[in-house]
Amino acid sequence: MTARRVVAFGGGHGLSASLRALRHCAPELDLDITAVVTVGDDGGSSGRLRAERGGLPPGDLRQALVALAGDHPATRRSAGLFQHRFAAAEAVRVPDDGGTDADPAARDAAGLDADPAARADGLAGHAVGNLVLCGLMELLGDPVAALEHAGAMLGAVGRVLPMSRQPVGIEARVRGADPGAPDEVRTVRGQHQVAVTTGRVESLRLTPAAPAACAEALAAIGSADWLIFGPGSWYTSVLPHLLVPQLADAIVSSPARRLVTLNLAAEKETLGLSVADHLAALRWYLPELKVDLVLADAKAVGDPEPVERAAESLGARLVLAPVAVTDGTPRHDPAALGAALVPVLGADR
Repeated sequence: MTARRVVAFGGGHGLSASLRALRHCAPELDLDITAVVTVGDDGGSSGRLRAERGGLPPGDLRQALVALAGDHPATRRSAGLFQHRFAAAEAVRVPDDGGTDADPAARDAAGLDADPAARADGLAGHAVGNLVLCGLMELLGDPVAALEHAGAMLGAVGRVLPMSRQPVGIEARVRGADPGAPDEVRTVRGQHQVAVTTGRVESLRLTPAAPAACAEALAAIGSADWLIFGPGSWYTSVLPHLLVPQLADAIVSSPARRLVTLNLAAEKETLGLSVADHLAALRWYLPELKVDLVLADAKAVGDPEPVERAAESLGARLVLAPVAVTDGTPRHDPAALGAALVPVLGADR
């Protein structure tokens, strides 16, 4: 059977969940997986390295690599090393979880990074994998070569690529960013600030406005069988790909089928957006985008009619499946999401 070539877009924990789900599908469907990752992160360890050393922020790239790491005990240990985050000298170390982020908020929180005492420590707050990727990018002079080498170190069962070889800034026009002026629209700059804004995002843009897309990502999109968007932070992980002109053109012109996986709950940056609004945002930023399938959790969707209409406006069919973890938290279960993806990705045209 010919391998199905899948390109997944995103960043951070949402893309990581999607990649872990695709790994569950890979043996049954013979998937060739490529992750295309946003490069706008400016918070936490990634933000510090970006400011101090230049180059691409490594955190989201690291998360994708770890999600694709092989199952050999040695590569699992390496994945755990990549995820290990240095605590401040006086702090208690976060236990090694064998390569997964059991508590993303604790492991990626910028609290350590924002603490002056932690900053004085130098290593405090940095993930080992971020430092390794930063070193490889400096050593090899090319982020794609660095990611290929890191993937080999982790026995990755897919490829990780940046959406651009140059870092980007993310800016949003936000209504009510200042709680004291709920009707005022302000510009919020930086991925981290956009992600934590308490106002309503009205528009999004990148700086520079037209960064050059990664050539290898363009080639992967052009030869893909499936393009997958989400889950993830909509404004800071999913939509930025649609704002890179060369990527947007490649996505629209690709012969691949397109799948959108919806989030399980609103985040700070999308408070006030309904599930259907998330789909409308895709069309707003890339009107030419056509989608084949929208995958969502029935409990998260609630009344399916508005979501079905929004899916149909993109040319898509809504597929409902239980894809959340069973403890009630709004996280995708990679095994359940993978099980839902098997009949979708395995279907013939």
